[in-house]
Amino acid sequence: RRRRLEHADVMATRLFLVRHGATGLTAENRFSGAIGVELSDEGRAQVGCLAARLAEEKISAIYCSPLSRTVDTARILSEPHRMTPIHRDGLREISHGRWEGLTRGEVEERFPGEYESWEADPFTFAPVGGESGVSVLARALPVVREIVVNHRDENVVVVSHKATLRLLLSSLLGFDARGYRDRLDQSPACLNVVDCKDPVRARLMLFNDVSHYQAMTRIAEGSLSKWWDASAGPKSKG
Repeated sequence: RRRRLEHADVMATRLFLVRHGATGLTAENRFSGAIGVELSDEGRAQVGCLAARLAEEKISAIYCSPLSRTVDTARILSEPHRMTPIHRDGLREISHGRWEGLTRGEVEERFPGEYESWEADPFTFAPVGGESGVSVLARALPVVREIVVNHRDENVVVVSHKATLRLLLSSLLGFDARGYRDRLDQSPACLNVVDCKDPVRARLMLFNDVSHYQAMTRIAEGSLSKWWDASAGPKSKG
């Protein structure tokens, strides 16, 4: 029986930051920020394991992005607590504009200049019709502030997306968000735990944890960034 996650001695709002479970486009490594793609069977199973893990936690509220994959994830997580998830548009995934639904290779081939600029600085640059990291934080951070202010000394689940969560974590912890794609990963249905003394002071207690459905630490594949693929990715043998 899994022990409840211990709360910090000093009272704080505890945020359980969760990425949605796997989808069909996750497996294909396609840009799917604004697309309403559904959870796959694998994704639902991953989230079910996380729901069991959090079942004994005293959760006060569950917030989620309005996209279908996060809504479904939040619904599964909410079942043990018998509560209705609260939708917040600010938590949705970054929009990739005209890249949506394409693989990285397809984007490189069709929009080489745009992709090169995005790889160099995804924080301030946005593809045509899409969003920059700055734009995502401008809408997502106020939602986190609202949650922390309205749920002082409570546990809250927040279900969002890969890029949005990496940007939020960078900002909350004072990291340079320009490198969020190179230095931070978020696996499907992963759990991050952040304790917030107030809306601007946060402490990371757990990061990108998937032990509820995977015993071994995930090996980062070719889906983080070209910098990672070229310089730091583990090499397979044989």
